[in-house]
Amino acid sequence: MRDVRRSLYAATGAMALLAGALAVPATAGAGTTAVAGGTTEYLVLLEAGANHAQALAAVQAAGGSLVKENTNLGTMTVQAAATGFVNRVAASPAIEGAAHSRPIGQLPQARPSLVEQEHLGAVAKGKSVAGKKAAKNKTADPLDAQLWGLKMIRADLSHAKHPGKKAVKVGILDSGIDARNPDLAPNFDWKLSRNFVTDIPEIDGPCEFAGCVDPVGWDDSGHGTHVAGTVGAALNGVGVSGVAPGVSLVEIRGGQDGGFLFLGPVVDALTYAGDVGLDVVNMSFYVDPWLYNCTANPADSPEAQAEQRVIINTMSRALNYAHKKGVTLVGSLGNNHEDLGKPRTDISSPDFGDVAPYPRPIDNATCIDLPVEGPHVIGVSALGPSSKKADYSNYGTEQIDVAAPGGWFRDGFGTPQYRTNENLILSTYPINVLQADGLVDAAGAITEAGVAGGVQKQCPAGVTDITKCGYYNWLQGTSMASPHVTGVAALIVSEYGKKGSHNSFGLAPDKVRKVLLDSAQQRVCPTPRLQTYVNEGRSTEFDALCEGPRSFNGFYGKGIVDAYAAVTRY
Repeated sequence: MRDVRRSLYAATGAMALLAGALAVPATAGAGTTAVAGGTTEYLVLLEAGANHAQALAAVQAAGGSLVKENTNLGTMTVQAAATGFVNRVAASPAIEGAAHSRPIGQLPQARPSLVEQEHLGAVAKGKSVAGKKAAKNKTADPLDAQLWGLKMIRADLSHAKHPGKKAVKVGILDSGIDARNPDLAPNFDWKLSRNFVTDIPEIDGPCEFAGCVDPVGWDDSGHGTHVAGTVGAALNGVGVSGVAPGVSLVEIRGGQDGGFLFLGPVVDALTYAGDVGLDVVNMSFYVDPWLYNCTANPADSPEAQAEQRVIINTMSRALNYAHKKGVTLVGSLGNNHEDLGKPRTDISSPDFGDVAPYPRPIDNATCIDLPVEGPHVIGVSALGPSSKKADYSNYGTEQIDVAAPGGWFRDGFGTPQYRTNENLILSTYPINVLQADGLVDAAGAITEAGVAGGVQKQCPAGVTDITKCGYYNWLQGTSMASPHVTGVAALIVSEYGKKGSHNSFGLAPDKVRKVLLDSAQQRVCPTPRLQTYVNEGRSTEFDALCEGPRSFNGFYGKGIVDAYAAVTRY
């Protein structure tokens, strides 16, 4: 375990979070003195136990204007000048540091979807990847026969034993959820769902709604909707069913339309998850702009080093806060095909701002990938239909806990299954995103490109409004593996949870983790242990060494999650 990660855990008991009445960020009140200081937004982290008035005075003296606060974490969102503010405000003994929370300078690098939508790239190159018709399954939803992931984790069997309780609330910390989809509408919790993001036209494109704030129940990315369907699409005779089709889905949106997730919205969403009593939160992302946050990387400027320390400490507070409030946290290991205990040089960071990405050698002892390497997060690797580790999936004994189906387009080399849509994960997807991508036309019909990409459509009986039909798309990634685990965690809470005060219902996160890991299907490392993906068209950079015994190793952790065992064994 990395030194930084050890220090985060050790700080849990020692850190005294700033107490306050506000559970979620609140706009500064009319009595707050503010000064005009620029248009760049920062997240300021107060020292634990700091005097609030002293901290606010320091912000103002540094040229900052208070926008809102998260008093449970001890943070302030501030507008200030693009340069100089971070160093000025950090000079105060009441301030631990500050980090940019919105992009400045250059437009960000485009967030690539080459991993998750690799099959569409193959279509563009003329590869034959047309989907096969699945056999009908009379005991499940119409498209469930295509969900090999449900079968791998035996969720198809667990549905009969326990589909999940509506009282169990699962937070999808992502790009939003398309609540119009008939597979998601029955389980969508409108009362608790929140959007913590303001669209940024330079990143997200023209704003679709007034004030650049999308309404709850909307998703212009597709990522969050896909994740939500795997967790908890309803078992209702339409489309697909999720791992836990009876639980409630809560949108806690922290992601931009363009795929970026910035520090401020993420920690606000985590704080909110704890305060409203969510049971499980899925986090299929890393916090931008740094793939790895380092405490003092020599390749980084002093200001960049200071900002990364703030990100590490702020995320630590938020994850600890949510865990203490009873939230089980699940995160994807990432798609960078590397051992997280032996990271390569980072060439993708920072992915926004006035500094272009540059090579950053990563020291394992002082750099971490957040949130998955933060405290209390269950780390998930991705598998293909063959149960092999997907070529893109991160791995390693330091951070992995379990493995789950994430899809692998190139699985099945040497067989007809190789490079087919069915190797990926099918789940719910917004019609507006499919239309923007040219996979569905204005009338709601699947285009030729959509057919080649495997897009599918299901309309409930009597429905003629295409926006209320279900659309389904194939993706792959550790982002698709994590929600399989989140769904199993929700089933565990449903099966073993207890009623608490004020009509609450839940199960302590450490108990959820124990059942999840103990019920996983143990898998031995492959032979040979050094796996190469050259046959699949990858360079030797993708070669991966599986270390550890059957009981716990770098590819599978404690094993492949098992929904049926989780709800029947204990």
